Amino acid sequence: QVQLVESGGGLVQAGGSLRLSCAVSGRSFSIYDMGWFRQAPGKEREFAGSISWRGRTTSYADSVKGRFTISRDNAKNTVYRQMNSLKPEDTAVYYCAAAADPRRPAVVAAEYGYWGQGTQVTVSS
Repeated sequence: QVQLVESGGGLVQAGGSLRLSCAVSGRSFSIYDMGWFRQAPGKEREFAGSISWRGRTTSYADSVKGRFTISRDNAKNTVYRQMNSLKPEDTAVYYCAAAADPRRPAVVAAEYGYWGQGTQVTVSS
């Protein structure tokens, strides 16, 4: 049974920072791309960033480039998302996801086979 558990969400003022964590169990974490998605109230879930299985390549949505950073610790089966200079429009439920196929890039939501339960991030103005 594959499980992804996010943590680190909460309430922060605009301009502040948060670090989200996603712990993965039940599979070989180190050979799968990991992604972060977010869903704001009344909006569809959107891609927010990803990291390759070796950690060599990261990609980010234009809306978060330069402010958010994704990293992973394969020894701890955990992926992180450092979020700086937060804005009210970053308010959303953030989900981590694990790629469905090993050692292959995962970009769109359909290429991710496992999802966490989500963690709420609220940025006040």
